[in-house]
Amino acid sequence: QVQLVESGGGLVQAGGSLRLSCAASGRTFSAYTMGWFRQAPGKEREFVAGISWSGSSTYAADSVKGRFTISRLNAKGTVYLQMNNLKPEDTAVYYCAVGLGRFTTAQPIQYWGQGTQVTVSS
Repeated sequence: QVQLVESGGGLVQAGGSLRLSCAASGRTFSAYTMGWFRQAPGKEREFVAGISWSGSSTYAADSVKGRFTISRLNAKGTVYLQMNNLKPEDTAVYYCAVGLGRFTTAQPIQYWGQGTQVTVSS
């Protein structure tokens, strides 16, 4: 059974940093794109960042470019999201996602994690 387990969320002040991790198990994801989405209260789930199966290609939403960095370690089946200079508008539940291709919407996602809360205070 495929499982994606996120960790690393929490409460941080504006300008601070957090590092999210997502550990995948149940199958090999080396051929899949891995990424992160987030969902704030009352809003739709939105794309944050993605990384190709090799790790050589990364891409991110304009709202987080220059602040968030995605990386992956296939040997451990893990994807990371380093979040720096956090802003109150980054507050959301963050979800790990796995799918094929260069996804930026939820439709191509085949596997989701359970989510981890990130709260940024002003």
